[in-house]
Amino acid sequence: MDRLTRPVLVTGGAGFIGSNLTDRLAREGHEVLVFDNLARPGVEQNLADLQAKHPNRVRVRVGDLRDAGAVEQAVAQAGAIFHFAAQVAVTTSLEDPQTDFDVNLAGTVGLLEAVRRHGGRTPVMFASTNKVYGDLADLVLEARPDGYAPLDPRLRERGVGEDRPLDFHTPYGCSKGAADQYVLDYARSYDLPACVLRMSCIYGPRQMGAEEQGWVAHFLKQALAGRPIRIFGDGRQVRDVLDVSDAVDAWVSAWRRIDRVKGRAFNLGGGPANAVSLRQVIDHVEALLGRPVEVEFLDWRPGDQRWFVSDPSAARLALGLPEPTPWREGLAGLAGWLRQREPDDADLPLAVGGAAR
Repeated sequence: MDRLTRPVLVTGGAGFIGSNLTDRLAREGHEVLVFDNLARPGVEQNLADLQAKHPNRVRVRVGDLRDAGAVEQAVAQAGAIFHFAAQVAVTTSLEDPQTDFDVNLAGTVGLLEAVRRHGGRTPVMFASTNKVYGDLADLVLEARPDGYAPLDPRLRERGVGEDRPLDFHTPYGCSKGAADQYVLDYARSYDLPACVLRMSCIYGPRQMGAEEQGWVAHFLKQALAGRPIRIFGDGRQVRDVLDVSDAVDAWVSAWRRIDRVKGRAFNLGGGPANAVSLRQVIDHVEALLGRPVEVEFLDWRPGDQRWFVSDPSAARLALGLPEPTPWREGLAGLAGWLRQREPDDADLPLAVGGAAR
């Protein structure tokens, strides 16, 4: 079977970003093979929605990255691979670093080896993280009322670029960072057509929004249900958030341009235009609801970056990406989706402030 006619393999395809990408690929006419162990609560609903919407284009293989035979069989069928399957939480990695290593690093190397055994020409697009840059403790920050900001004007204007030295913190940072480097080295050492996207905070529909990962959706779910939001630290942490529709644009473009971006790593985030603190997100949620939200403050968590804003200019240039969705618009769109999904918990009007693209 010609590689162009084979299914696209999406590991972690029932998860948040994977399911949004699967939906896009299926809508564009591709057959998609979802490989997922369904371990994350709520992803079964994502999978059911995909299969109902695309019954003839979405196939499912329930499997684990640590199962070499299952990975081998999935890779053997694939014409392209988007690799999202991972242990995704810093907190879980600190509790169980061995599993974190086995899934994120050993599982990724096993997948790369399977690709190599099957000719080494299948494109691999790997989901990495901004945690590869560490906690950025060397940056001189000022604590403004609405969030931290670097004193360096260039950093404030452009964000952290790919030339920033790697500095892995926490087992999660180590496992994802090492996997990131293995993917790049397989492109270099074995001419494997592979690239890496180091994602900042992606948010949008189909996000489960657990406290340890997916904080934007988690904040909204808590507020809509009238439950308190817990903040680790002082809430002035700043992140560049990106609507999942924009992230999917980048992933699809990386596949289409793999010959040009092979062996490269890109920062993928909202950039300075979508840099927002936790406090600012909560303030906007309160504005959308028209009422205060209860907030509880707890101690800082290990490895938490007080400020991280990516410089996404290299990705936008190489992948031909448009300006991202403004964060207030995207947040309102996610709120509307959550209200439709969980109407009993939501008292937010559906169409406040626009909708996500």
